[in-house]
Amino acid sequence: MNLREKYSIPNNAVITIAGTVGVGKSTMTNALANALNFRTSFEKVDTNPYLDKFYADFERWSFHLQIYFLAERFKEQKRIFEYGGGFIQDRSIYEDTGIFAKMHYEKGTMTEVDYETYTNLFDAMVMTPYFPHPDLLIYLEGSLDDILSRIKERGRPMEQQTPVAYWEEMHRRYEDWINNFNACPVLRLNINDYDIMNDEGSIEPIVERVAHFIEQTRLLKK
Repeated sequence: MNLREKYSIPNNAVITIAGTVGVGKSTMTNALANALNFRTSFEKVDTNPYLDKFYADFERWSFHLQIYFLAERFKEQKRIFEYGGGFIQDRSIYEDTGIFAKMHYEKGTMTEVDYETYTNLFDAMVMTPYFPHPDLLIYLEGSLDDILSRIKERGRPMEQQTPVAYWEEMHRRYEDWINNFNACPVLRLNINDYDIMNDEGSIEPIVERVAHFIEQTRLLKK
């Protein structure tokens, strides 16, 4: 018996993992998918035609990049639910508008007209009863110091060259976003409460919390 059966998690559930850079979204996505015998859904970065252009000129390409992300995430969400669920998703469609598009607008790298067009499109596509929202969003959180330590530990060159001020801002923006998020149920997990990299058994208490959370949510909907 796998953990999904043990804790009676529906085999059509869709769970999204969210959190700032360095909190371990990909690790959690893989660990939960393995524990529940679910499929994974990861962001396709290699095929993005705007990323290089965007990094060369934020002001010119931020709107194009966000529209591309919105379209790709929307198609992926549709695919997941048409498949019948049973997925763990790395990153959500909600973070793009609530954090990144908003940040570009506030910093002046996206015009007010472009930002309004983008948010209107996002609302029309996503914030409707017809859009298939996940059963649960798991928000991975930790202190800024813990996250900076993890970023340093994994040693990705681009991240090492990024000023600490940027990570501070992203940490704040993620906290502001999740504190006001209500598109689907949220389970918050502190990254210090488990260690799935070194202790495979630490995933089971998380699965148990997920099962309880989904059950309670479904009871409230009845």
